[in-house]
Amino acid sequence: MAVRATTGRVTRRRVRTRANLLDAAFAVFAAKGFGRVSIEEVCEAAGYSRGAFYSNFDSLDELFFALYRQRAELIAEQVSTALASDGPGLDVPAAVARVTEVLLLDGDWLLVKTDFLVHAARDPEVAGVLLEHRARLRRAIADRLARARGHTALPAVLGDTEGAAHAVVAAYDGVTTQLLLDRDVEHARAWLGQLLTALLTDGGARP
Repeated sequence: MAVRATTGRVTRRRVRTRANLLDAAFAVFAAKGFGRVSIEEVCEAAGYSRGAFYSNFDSLDELFFALYRQRAELIAEQVSTALASDGPGLDVPAAVARVTEVLLLDGDWLLVKTDFLVHAARDPEVAGVLLEHRARLRRAIADRLARARGHTALPAVLGDTEGAAHAVVAAYDGVTTQLLLDRDVEHARAWLGQLLTALLTDGGARP
């Protein structure tokens, strides 16, 4: 019994250490860029030794992957949850409003995400992680649009639900890229809502 309790404490401590390292790394990566950060800087920001780092991660690359997955999974979950509350029909403006209200639009995350994109462009293994996240995001959107078939029409220019999902993710990419330059989160959130509503309704079919 005592051994079990000790193991539980060690496990909880390790989980907490890993979470603290990820949080510290996020701040350091956002401030300096992935290619300019050392393990020592992450450890110093988190208040841990190199030993604590290596008990959780084999390398800075592995930590970066873990950080990206953590945030990417949060975004996919936010989108899935926001789209799950309707019946078979789809009230596009209401669904878009729910998604854009909860969607993670954060300048620091966008800096880290952009670093990851550049890294992925040069490394097929990293690209696989990025493509996996994007596919999950598109599936969540396509599944919701497929459930609305027969109840809510999509503009013909989008093609099928897969094409519509690709268009939605592309719109999100464009708005978040602009946010990096404008640094205006509220404007970006409102703009994304307007763009997605126009894209998924008859407004998207007008020249």
